[in-house]
Amino acid sequence: MSKDKKHQPSSAPSASSSPVVGGQELAALNEKAAKADENWDRFLRTAAELENYKKRVLREKEELARATREQVVAALLPVLDNLERAITHAEKPADAAQQSDELLNGLRQIHSMFQSTLAEFGLEEVVAHVGHPFDPNFHEAIAHVESAEHPEGVIIEQLQRGYNLSKRLLRPARVVVSKGPAQQNPGGTGVPACGSE
Repeated sequence: MSKDKKHQPSSAPSASSSPVVGGQELAALNEKAAKADENWDRFLRTAAELENYKKRVLREKEELARATREQVVAALLPVLDNLERAITHAEKPADAAQQSDELLNGLRQIHSMFQSTLAEFGLEEVVAHVGHPFDPNFHEAIAHVESAEHPEGVIIEQLQRGYNLSKRLLRPARVVVSKGPAQQNPGGTGVPACGSE
């Protein structure tokens, strides 16, 4: 008899050990589970949309870069054509003086055309004329030279033009800057003063 009691399940203790879920609680749990499933689906859709957006932006960026390159090259092709015409013209035998003048005029026209084409894309020359003040934001000083004509910190020669592209510095102008007049030694011999001894 004692063996039978051990193997018989007792209904009273199991009922007290596991809580009974009422109808309202079960409905609330089912509602929360449905909301969790809905949020999970929404998360998966959003993650997929984000991945698709990244791919689309990358494609659009590549397409924009390709279109920009095409636009620049297409705009420069007429300049290339004119340079080839100038070379062909220069190779033809003719009166040397007349050919030289015609070639120079043609090259000036091509240069002007090239400048205007680049200006259409936002290229502007950095101002670095003789007598203008040196500005390290736009100019690169290659040398500092004594000058009786120009005060210190003034451009006395431009060695290479500088350019802005769409208001951003693309290349600084390379310039020579004045150190001002030569320093005289106290003896007045006209020999520039060396450093302090």
